[in-house]
Amino acid sequence: MSKDLMTGQEKLTFEDIKKLIEENEIEMIRLEYVDILGVNRAKLMPAEMIDEVFEKGISFAAVSLAMSFNNDIVQSEYFSETSDDMKVVADPSTFVILPNCNKTALILGDLYYGGKPMNQSPRGFLKKMVDEYHKIGLDPIAASELEFFVYNKKEDGKVEPYTNHPCNCYTGNARIDPKGFLSKLTDTFKKMQFNVLYMNHEYYPGQFEYNWKHAKAVRCADESALFKGISKDIADINNMMVTFMAKPKTATGGSGCHFHVSLNDLETGKNVCGDDTKDDGIGDVMKYFIGGVCKHALALTAFLAPTVNCYKRYQPDSFAPIYIGWGYDNRTTYIRVPAERGSATRVEIRAASAATNPYLALGGILAAGLDGIKNKIMPPDVITTDLYHDKEKQTEIVPRSLFKALSLLEEDDWLKECAGAALIDVFVKLKSKEIDEYKKFVTDWEWDTYSYHI
Repeated sequence: MSKDLMTGQEKLTFEDIKKLIEENEIEMIRLEYVDILGVNRAKLMPAEMIDEVFEKGISFAAVSLAMSFNNDIVQSEYFSETSDDMKVVADPSTFVILPNCNKTALILGDLYYGGKPMNQSPRGFLKKMVDEYHKIGLDPIAASELEFFVYNKKEDGKVEPYTNHPCNCYTGNARIDPKGFLSKLTDTFKKMQFNVLYMNHEYYPGQFEYNWKHAKAVRCADESALFKGISKDIADINNMMVTFMAKPKTATGGSGCHFHVSLNDLETGKNVCGDDTKDDGIGDVMKYFIGGVCKHALALTAFLAPTVNCYKRYQPDSFAPIYIGWGYDNRTTYIRVPAERGSATRVEIRAASAATNPYLALGGILAAGLDGIKNKIMPPDVITTDLYHDKEKQTEIVPRSLFKALSLLEEDDWLKECAGAALIDVFVKLKSKEIDEYKKFVTDWEWDTYSYHI
């Protein structure tokens, strides 16, 4: 058993895993994958099936990748109810024992169809993009900052904020965790060897943020996806609710998922984003990366903000970007370059909402940045002012709806080529179905505003 030099995580072999299952008296295996919507889907099986999990994979209905939140199947040339099963084959690097589930371990799997990697796999898309960086001697490194809301469930079926009292960003007293729920979360993920750095209360009652140490890009997405799914499990066990909706309530702000991305030399492991000879300490590789993200930002937003609700988060003075641009330590821009330099030089993509699928988001970000690096695309002028209020600097506006973002994604040949036609087709059709369903729904606001007067 060895350790990954970047993450410090133990690199497990199949034999290591079988030994851990025996030593910890594991009885059940949860083989899981994350679908196009970002939903964690799984099968539970006795631990005795571990050989089949690794050697052959477990069959799942392939058409489940074309399934909406309401279990409707979208029509696609790539899927139908008569499609063959896909195989989910365990990735040994993802094996974890679940502290919140008695004698149960979880393994993430990769998707295969007809014996080949599945074109519609979000995790497969991200792994493909990482491979493209490896071809040019670079290794993408990432960390996420996930914001979310926690609610207590009431007897009448409604919910109320976990911290249902006046509070502020970074409030740090004992009142932010009255039931010890956050302590349970943190303890669970520490036992799972997730590199939790810190957590904090955010701006609104019941809103929190978790930060992880940087890791290789796929590991970052794995941890982000598992955090979302397992947090909801732990909340439900404790008669609570966790949501990663971009904007769950009208009266509150939104929840983002900020991705910090840097690039290491594949051979030496050293960060190549900084350059001490430059006035701003940023090297050309990172500038090109920023240029690529700026070029594709409008289309990329479909991956970063993939629900109709996400676009209610993009508001002035909200710390969510509404214009395309980049800046030094500027939280009003789509891309922020934090103040740290040297080995900590990196970009922060601030446009992603908490509702994003981490694999699609990071895959899309890396695809956009790769175009910049390969074609030496320099970014536009740096923004040094408050972009919410500096009208002279306001240029391209972030798409104001999911419909617009999907249209821009379909027009972006580079992102379509990187993600693949099959993945884009199913993603767009799933999201278009959401839009159609949303358009039919009459909101309370419409009734309250119009019913008396009209």
